[in-house]
Amino acid sequence: MHQLPYRKPTLGRDYWIVDDVLPDVQAVRDRTLQRDDWAAGFPHTKESWPGHRVMPGLLADELDTVETAMRRVTGVRKLWIGDTGDGRTLNHNCIQVVGRHEGQVRPHTDSRLLCRYAGVLYLSPEVPEACGTSFFRMRTPTGRLGGNTVPAPNATLVDALGTRFVPQAAFVEDVRVPYRFNRLLVYAANIIHSASAYCGEHFEDMRMAGVFFWMS
Repeated sequence: MHQLPYRKPTLGRDYWIVDDVLPDVQAVRDRTLQRDDWAAGFPHTKESWPGHRVMPGLLADELDTVETAMRRVTGVRKLWIGDTGDGRTLNHNCIQVVGRHEGQVRPHTDSRLLCRYAGVLYLSPEVPEACGTSFFRMRTPTGRLGGNTVPAPNATLVDALGTRFVPQAAFVEDVRVPYRFNRLLVYAANIIHSASAYCGEHFEDMRMAGVFFWMS
């Protein structure tokens, strides 16, 4: 595998946290649980993504609140949704619900062609803190710790590493941000990251999160 540069994930530089971001987050959760237009992923279908998801997640005023908070903490002035030019985009403003047996830790980065920043909004009041978001770095076959960031001109982690086949043991957790109800986590999308863990057996106690992808 090719080696990556390392940039220690640092609060206020590489990731940002806004707690209590929505004024009525319980209304968002209640409304979402009542929806009947969920799309099913793994293991219910052959999709690679886990659990269930629904789009759009937030209403216009709620999304504006999230994006206002994002711009305030990052200093970014303008946001837009990335598009490769052939209509391919990421699932911006999507709410995902994933249970204990539906998902697994899957370190990745998001395409630099489609987003510069990603965001996660935690929408479950009883989920354990351990089910937050983790940042990872690589470990070489000799055990030496390596990098964590996809540099230009590479678009994806596969591009940067030169291979799609990376053993799970090659990823080492570096920083974990705890799950907290109504917490917005924003981070540089080219740093290796993943949900830290999943939980729950029923829709009401599974890990629920809104996800966002921005260009700037």
